[in-house]
Amino acid sequence: MEKIKRFIECLVPVTACNLKCEYCYVIQEKRRKLELPKFKYDAKTIGQGLSKERLGGVSYISICGAGETLIPKEMPDIILEILKQGHFVNITTNGTITNRFDEILTKIPSDLLKRLHFAFSLHYIELKRTNNLSVFADNVKKIKKAGCSFLVQLNLYDGYIPLIPEIKAFCISNFNALPQVAVTRKEDVENKNIKDVKFYTDKTDEEYIKYAREFESPLFEYTLSNFMKTRDEFCYAGAWSFILNLATGKIKACYAEPEHQDIFEDVKKPIKFKAIGNNCRCKYCMNSSHFMSLGIIPEKYTKSYAEIRNRKEANWYNKEAEQFLNSKLFETNKQYSKMHRMYVNMFYHIGDNFRKGKVFIRKCINKCKKSI
Repeated sequence: MEKIKRFIECLVPVTACNLKCEYCYVIQEKRRKLELPKFKYDAKTIGQGLSKERLGGVSYISICGAGETLIPKEMPDIILEILKQGHFVNITTNGTITNRFDEILTKIPSDLLKRLHFAFSLHYIELKRTNNLSVFADNVKKIKKAGCSFLVQLNLYDGYIPLIPEIKAFCISNFNALPQVAVTRKEDVENKNIKDVKFYTDKTDEEYIKYAREFESPLFEYTLSNFMKTRDEFCYAGAWSFILNLATGKIKACYAEPEHQDIFEDVKKPIKFKAIGNNCRCKYCMNSSHFMSLGIIPEKYTKSYAEIRNRKEANWYNKEAEQFLNSKLFETNKQYSKMHRMYVNMFYHIGDNFRKGKVFIRKCINKCKKSI
């Protein structure tokens, strides 16, 4: 049975989208520019840059756009080239770009489609407004028939609460199960020093949670259990996983870390893997349902990626994907010794202080230039 070696969260800098959801993080953060990405490297180079040899084994590559992931015309070729490397691939999508699904299913061989997973974001109100509900349902059914695995996910907010019976009926009718539910957070772009991230609701936290639990979603319970919980355990992000800008090839250990390497510039050059250790800069693990469920923090044993997403009664996952996504990163990667952990933490702080010093010097130089 294949087990996961590394997890890569691939970000596609596309802000174009054919929907306009009020809870969208890109809209909340005022980053919706309706722009397409400019890929520095072609699909073949991207695939070679993510080879099994470079990553050390079969990995899970998750691709998500700031806008709609499948709008860029390059995506089908990129997905194919990564699948050809032997990995499993996830695509997060709003499920409406039918021609992209048709192109993907035509271009990719059936044996590779079994390694493809789609996370369908159910933006119910916008799908209704744009007359795309049936398009969404048809595309989910289409990829399932082709042998892919999938997830239907609802980002709960107040606008959906009066529609809960309707949403349930739609999902049971079309997908034979209720959607999984994710905690939807409110981004306070005006107050950068805010200490707490809040639910996207005007109701009390207790009311919001009560409505979410009507969907009996393991994904919701998982994201809720990690919401605003600061992580101080030793984390292997940067060693067993990283964040990759798919358009530029630049990687970083985690969301709050600086970029440190272009892994597509020379696809024969080894990738530098460095764990962040006990030095997480985030308020909480913002994507815990990916990183933590895959075992990025071994001492924090949790349910698997597949357990919190699949609706087994409806067979959303095929056999290959379910087995692979039930595995954990610490099963195929060696954990550090106590001395190695101390070394990682020490050099993390040295590097952090060095970066702060460079920023301070740069500010002083700029200040001096202005005063001359």
